[in-house]
Amino acid sequence: MHDLIIIGAGPAGITASVYAARKAMDFLVLTGDIGGQTAWSGDIENYTGYQFITGPDLVGKFEEHMLSYNTSVKEGEEVIAVDRAGEVISVKTHKSSYQAKAVIVASGKRSKELNVPGEKEFKNKGISYCATCDGPLFNAKNVAIIGGGNSALDAALQLVKIARYTYIINNTPQLGGEALMRQKIEQARNVEILNNAAVTAVLGGKMVNAVKINHNGEEKILFVEGVFVEIGLIPNSDFVKGVEKNSRGEIKVNSRNETNIPGLFAAGDVTDVPEKQIIIAAGEGSKACLSAFRYAAQH
Repeated sequence: MHDLIIIGAGPAGITASVYAARKAMDFLVLTGDIGGQTAWSGDIENYTGYQFITGPDLVGKFEEHMLSYNTSVKEGEEVIAVDRAGEVISVKTHKSSYQAKAVIVASGKRSKELNVPGEKEFKNKGISYCATCDGPLFNAKNVAIIGGGNSALDAALQLVKIARYTYIINNTPQLGGEALMRQKIEQARNVEILNNAAVTAVLGGKMVNAVKINHNGEEKILFVEGVFVEIGLIPNSDFVKGVEKNSRGEIKVNSRNETNIPGLFAAGDVTDVPEKQIIIAAGEGSKACLSAFRYAAQH
């Protein structure tokens, strides 16, 4: 029986673990990976204390801080169920099961898929959901980025330095995201922005060699060797039964990060907190841990 189990090791989960360690709690971190979406980020210029840092470098700093407390982390152990019986919350993974007085769900989000012909066939054969991870594989090649928000712009800013030519396929009349990021993209000479456009199929042989799009009502073929899908994210909340969620599947929390289930807390992008930023997730992780500490002390 642990005082606390933290599910996820992105900014929210890692920050929660640091606070739990400083409170001398008996706790465990269960996670599929370390870093979460931060590890996918390219250049980060708005995290306080760092005028510039890459996503992987920031994750390295987070992990170093977490492990400096000899934190017990079970990486690669994804949670498949969370249930509360009496005063005990059980957390089940595909390997084992654990019990705790309190649990923080900080499992973040995962990429949405296009759900068009060719997507499943060409996953890892030219289709990627992480420009930071796979961008270098497309050096001097033509690529397409699907999406028009911050994640798509971040991918474009990385690929503009690597790819020969980059198409941004955006299904709205104009790009969204931060103004400074848009400005940098619009000034790049090897980027073409296609607004009011949607991918209808991914084409290829052994690997991707083109995408079929509908652009302003006209069908076009773009010859590309890489496709980066950046159309949004889905919260990793399916494994939590009985917890109240909004229409997007995000876990509802109050200002203390409490859910409708006693002893169950949530933090970061998996929740309905309106803004999804690294620094906000980290702050929410600290709040969730302080709330969980008070709950565990009372039970």
